[in-house]
Amino acid sequence: MKITLAQLNYHIGNFEANNHKIIDAITAAKNQQADVIVFAELAIGGYPAKDLLRNQAFIKQCQSALTEIASHCEGITCVIGAPIANMDGEGKSLYNAAVVIADRKITAISKKTFLPDYDVFDEYRYFEPNRVLSCVEIQGRKVALTVCEDLWDDDNNNSYVGDLLTELKREEPELIINIAASPFSYTHFDNRLQVLQRNVIKAGCPLVYVNQVGAHTDIIFDGRSLALDRNGNILTELKSFKEDLQVVNIFASSPVKEENQTSEIQLIYDALILGLRDYFAKSGFKKAVLGLSGGLDSAVVAALACEALGAENVLAILMPSIYSTDHSLKDALDLVQNTGCAHQIIPIKDVAEAFDTTLAQTFEGRTPDTTEENIQARIRGTLLMAISNKFGHILLNTSNKSEAAVGYGTLYGDMAGAISVIGDVYKTQAFALARYINREREIIPVNTIVKPPSAELRPDQKDSDSLPPYDILDSILYQLIELEKAGSEVIQLGFDEDLVNRIVSMLNRAEFKRFQAPPILRVSPKAFGSGRSIPLVAKYPF
Repeated sequence: MKITLAQLNYHIGNFEANNHKIIDAITAAKNQQADVIVFAELAIGGYPAKDLLRNQAFIKQCQSALTEIASHCEGITCVIGAPIANMDGEGKSLYNAAVVIADRKITAISKKTFLPDYDVFDEYRYFEPNRVLSCVEIQGRKVALTVCEDLWDDDNNNSYVGDLLTELKREEPELIINIAASPFSYTHFDNRLQVLQRNVIKAGCPLVYVNQVGAHTDIIFDGRSLALDRNGNILTELKSFKEDLQVVNIFASSPVKEENQTSEIQLIYDALILGLRDYFAKSGFKKAVLGLSGGLDSAVVAALACEALGAENVLAILMPSIYSTDHSLKDALDLVQNTGCAHQIIPIKDVAEAFDTTLAQTFEGRTPDTTEENIQARIRGTLLMAISNKFGHILLNTSNKSEAAVGYGTLYGDMAGAISVIGDVYKTQAFALARYINREREIIPVNTIVKPPSAELRPDQKDSDSLPPYDILDSILYQLIELEKAGSEVIQLGFDEDLVNRIVSMLNRAEFKRFQAPPILRVSPKAFGSGRSIPLVAKYPF
């Protein structure tokens, strides 16, 4: 059986463009003399469509798309993900389903059993879980047709069925097909591969896994679709972060030699490039603007933007204050020259003095503090938003995850932006990203990477005045955020008790800031935003 794995980048709700891609892939698979073509989970409509799934016009468009695609499925069997109406009369109105189409008509439907409701997922809001397990027939072979989470048996606890594949195995399937929309994180692929291999060994038959690729605001899909033989060996692996179409003879192909694994930082880099590029392309935006300080974070974001969007579409605004050092301005100008992006210099000294004068009577008798520092950040944010409004450029936020975690940022100032590019990248990872960006030539000035980080909002200010060393801070934050440990558990790992308690307090106090932050490109197992729901007003006894 020759199966084409169709790994495509869908645009939620863009039925015309999506249908065109799908039909082109079907035509290509026919030319490859494939028997079957497999698309990803909810390829019809896109994933995650969220509350569009409650819109009847959207659901009708999904049904029309299935009808149009079915008209092209002659001489080939198509497996594709789609929302399907629940005709059983009870429960939610939709199923998340894998639809089998042959001879221009739907021949089988396999409904998703395990509906995730953790992290960025909220499928119980929209879909009814499947309760009846059965294999389907495709090209005369019995197939265990599953949808994404259905194979993640270790994480599932469903009151209606037990271990799904164990149940399906009783029918002695010859093949497993799993269609997925599995978001990227830099720790996820190895775990995903292990889960798939474990299911292959359990069932004793080969597997085809097709994942989505592309980004939808904060959620990024890495693709990396797979075909495994009955022993769990890789027969083919599709590209990461790119559309791909490959055919495999699932019962006759030989395993491929595994290539060297991609580094974590390269994966993060590729994910951010895709996330940024798709955010602009799918939203109809072309031009970006950002504040370029001469520091590491804005330099990394500028370099990523130039790569993702083209340097001709990036405008860097340099806004020196009386506290900005000459070398910071030079570092920023060097980066502009290295990337080729446009730039403007807008000093904020006079604007800051105007604020001081205006507030002098109100602030009389009070010592300058972070208030005056934040005013500088808000001046910069206002100038950047003015340029965004005037010229239609989209403002890129340049805050990193370490800063966002402990509240080291100014609301309506340096936290402004339409999309947070590195808001899920710790400071230590940002340094590694900078070195990766410079892997072939110097793009980010070396001085930007090696100098002590500083917000330059007061004389001789350093991040280390307010924060512990970033390697220690990030290690503690990873335990608290990604691993969701309590402070007491982190202390037991050997970290200083006072320091952990201080960081826990900072993390909790900054929740109101993060609630108002822009959406963040998700690259970690636990990003701020939709995947981490914490009360704004709460007492934290841990």
